[in-house]
Amino acid sequence: MPILIRNIPLGLDEPEERLVERAAQRLRVPVRAIRTWGILRRSLDARGKPNVVFVYNIGVALAETAAREEALVRRLGRQDVAMLRPAEAVDVQPGTEALRHRPVVVGFGPAGMFAALLLAEYGYRPVVLERGQPILQRHRDVYQHFYREGRFNPESNLLYGEGGAGTYSDGKLYSRIGDARTEKVYAELYEAGADAKILTDGKPHIGSDRLPTVCARIREKIERLGGQVEFGARVSDLVRGEDGRIARSVLADGRQMETDVVILATGHSARDVYELLRARGIELQAKPFQMGVRIQHPQAMVDRWQYGTLAGHPKLPPAEYHLVAKGAGGAMGDVFSFCMCPGGVILPANESEGLVVTNGASESGRDRPFANSALVVTVAPELFGEAPLAGVEFQREWERKAFEVSGGYAAPAQRVPDFLAGRASEGTVKVDHPIGAKGADLHGVMPKEVAAAVEKAIRLLGRTLKGFDAAEAVLAGPETRASSPVRIVRDPATRASVSAGNLYPAGEGAGYAGGITSAAVDGLRTAEAVIARFGHVV
Repeated sequence: MPILIRNIPLGLDEPEERLVERAAQRLRVPVRAIRTWGILRRSLDARGKPNVVFVYNIGVALAETAAREEALVRRLGRQDVAMLRPAEAVDVQPGTEALRHRPVVVGFGPAGMFAALLLAEYGYRPVVLERGQPILQRHRDVYQHFYREGRFNPESNLLYGEGGAGTYSDGKLYSRIGDARTEKVYAELYEAGADAKILTDGKPHIGSDRLPTVCARIREKIERLGGQVEFGARVSDLVRGEDGRIARSVLADGRQMETDVVILATGHSARDVYELLRARGIELQAKPFQMGVRIQHPQAMVDRWQYGTLAGHPKLPPAEYHLVAKGAGGAMGDVFSFCMCPGGVILPANESEGLVVTNGASESGRDRPFANSALVVTVAPELFGEAPLAGVEFQREWERKAFEVSGGYAAPAQRVPDFLAGRASEGTVKVDHPIGAKGADLHGVMPKEVAAAVEKAIRLLGRTLKGFDAAEAVLAGPETRASSPVRIVRDPATRASVSAGNLYPAGEGAGYAGGITSAAVDGLRTAEAVIARFGHVV
């Protein structure tokens, strides 16, 4: 399909077959001249409600030669009509530096998974070390042992295990990174069982009910290609040789693994890894991160905000939003929504005992009664300290306080009017959370600067969105893990640590990504750097 036509609108009740007619009009050719066509991207535009429309990018092929099609595009001279140029696949030529041992990938979240996949595709037979458990055991540890019995497993939970923290997330894939490698990420996820809509939707998502199967199938592909994935394999030490490079990985059970290259993709909640790196002289930097609360509203209310009188239309998906309260954080800047989950739940996203952390997720259907989103502001080292791990300890301080306020792993929660009035919520506070909620005053589980910013943001947003600050709105918190508070400093040219030339930090935990897609792409790019440097194992 060599011609790309952008931004073709269709009303809610118009069939997609109408697209070919509009394409013909745009190209100024008869419909019969279009030999074949297909949808490349579909998004929803609700800005002009009640005139809500779907907007399409499509590809068409005419009954013409390629040269005549190009001439037609030039003659039209429209910005919304262009030749469709497929993204060039990245072709990496293996390097020449000898590998005596199989490359090691530490962590099996999106970055580690896609790094391992590319290494396996190129014949490098990587060994993946994941501290958590495979999907079936992880399910038991989370749903039965933690949610039902209250037994938290610090090595198998919502953050650690097959697929990493992303496995139990909403599975949002939307990213602004603009890297052609996203096409490979989407294609692999689709091949592993994600819905085909992720290939065309403007804001694709997979859903927490489908992600576990998708992650397991990608692992199986890595293994078919000669890779090896070990679970329950927590790295307790990285031993450096006389030349400063990583010489071997030491696992928690005492096993030692000789290595020439390590891709470190452990996620931003593997706090013991940061401590290990600091102890081994790997350069780390404190970086700004986001902090705040989760805010929950009835999904029907969010639908009315976005769709107006069309709320409930059968062709409209559960509505989502991206909100910014300009300047609400004062010197900290804007307060904004993050990881908005239509028809979703609020989850306990702690990696250690005695902490409470909130996150959001939703299944593929996004059909639960409530929507939730983080409402966060960016906190900088000026607030928590310049030491490399000061942000980690700052997060931990407030997460401990939340556990104390809750008396367990239930989420401290507060009705928005109570929060604005500075009084604790009493009685039952309804939060869609697998362990439940405990009425509290959330001013006690976040810094006063952050609480003041969230207060101001809610008041500002309540002026434009009816019900945003009403009694149906509930806060749960704290939200502390929206991004990493640490950066593992790496050379921008080689992507290796500036402290150890064969250690490759990747993904969210390294401080260079945020979200499934950007972490996966960072993993791919890191694997490319390894391939371009090293030859196959001798």
